[in-house]
Amino acid sequence: MQSPEGLAPLLPKEVKPMMKTNSELANKGIERILELSADAHIRRRGTIKGSPEFHNLTGAIAAYGRTLALLTGLQQWEALRGNDRAA
Repeated sequence: MQSPEGLAPLLPKEVKPMMKTNSELANKGIERILELSADAHIRRRGTIKGSPEFHNLTGAIAAYGRTLALLTGLQQWEALRGNDRAA
């Protein structure tokens, strides 16, 4: 018969979740979109106003803004939903 101490090295001391929460994923997404948007703003400043590249970057910046609005809205909804569950 084996003692419980003999199994101790095989048992995990702390279990970490495999999946990230929705808010963690949203935060990572928001950070990345902010980086991309900042890069697009910097690149757009270096282009000729009215050029095709300028317009493409303007469209990308607008899309980043819409995506940020969506992700922050989802975060707010999740926070409200979590508060409703706690009540």
